[in-house]
Amino acid sequence: MELYARVRRAVIVDKMSEREAARQFGLARETVRKMLLYSVPPGYRRQQPVGRPKLGAWTGTIDQILEDDKAEGRKQRHTAKRIFERPRDEHGYTGGYTIVKDYVRLRKLSQREMFVPLEHPPGDAQADFGEAMVVIAGLECKAHYLAMDLPQSDDCFVMAFPAETTEAFLEGHNHAFAYFGGVPRTILYDNTKLAVARILGDGTRTKTRAFTELQSHYLFAEKFGRPGKGNDKGKVEGLVGCARRNFMVPRPRFATWEEFNAHLLMECQKRRERTLRGHKETIGARFEKDRERLLPLPAAPYEACAKHSTRVTSMSLVRYRTNDYSVPVEWGHREVLVKGFVHEVVICAASEVIARHPRSYEREDMIFNPLHYLALL
Repeated sequence: MELYARVRRAVIVDKMSEREAARQFGLARETVRKMLLYSVPPGYRRQQPVGRPKLGAWTGTIDQILEDDKAEGRKQRHTAKRIFERPRDEHGYTGGYTIVKDYVRLRKLSQREMFVPLEHPPGDAQADFGEAMVVIAGLECKAHYLAMDLPQSDDCFVMAFPAETTEAFLEGHNHAFAYFGGVPRTILYDNTKLAVARILGDGTRTKTRAFTELQSHYLFAEKFGRPGKGNDKGKVEGLVGCARRNFMVPRPRFATWEEFNAHLLMECQKRRERTLRGHKETIGARFEKDRERLLPLPAAPYEACAKHSTRVTSMSLVRYRTNDYSVPVEWGHREVLVKGFVHEVVICAASEVIARHPRSYEREDMIFNPLHYLALL
């Protein structure tokens, strides 16, 4: 670059001839002429597209192989080596492997998905579940935490549960709306079975009864991302990872789930004091725009439980999620309604609560109250 500048100055400023500059600096006259055309070295400039005289007749075949691979599983698609071997063995291709490999690499790069940056209006939210290992009451277990994000302000809410169930999904929404002080106008989800019972051929969703009841209570609108496209709700996907790395490292150890969720709530509140990259205001200050657009909370929260009708057995037991719970013997052989909450199972009959039990997340467990059998004894 220093020689480049000296040659240009000698010719343009000092009025040295191109012939004399070429002689003094030991350069070809054509090189000096090119230096005068550009203020910095332009580098190599291709005049024509890359020619592939041997490969040109086979590019259609290779493109078809790559197109057909889209319908195959990732583990059973053609490698560049296998694509080279097929035209050679099946059609008499005489070219080399390197030009095939380079062409395949460029074609795959051109087929990779591109994205448009999104701007999020105030009052909208995204929700998803994440998983992390925790220690509750001395026992190591997997926590399933609901993360809800307000993309406009980056405010968030995180709550953990023993399992990713309908009642956890509903309870998480109750607490999230209470934390935000209002209900988001629209919430974006993936196609979780907790909200979507079925995806029809035209792409419309049949929603679950519990999710429809939740919507009717809080009056928010729903959106669902494309199946397998996590980037449709990239904000909450990032929050799921951020919460795991920042709120749950080192591995949380608490006596109860309530204490663990109190810790998560405190971390969400502390996060409101942060100023994220690209912003001049804190998350808490930006949240005020979201707050103005939130729907008002109803007078009472939604009853966050899964409901299941069943019949009491001759052993005065009802089954819920593989576990048996006892009821008073006088209700034997009758139809009852089981309400499964996150930490409690409530059994009702004729609009009356006849039994309450702590919720068990074991399998084929039996939870009973001896007093339920006292009349029989």
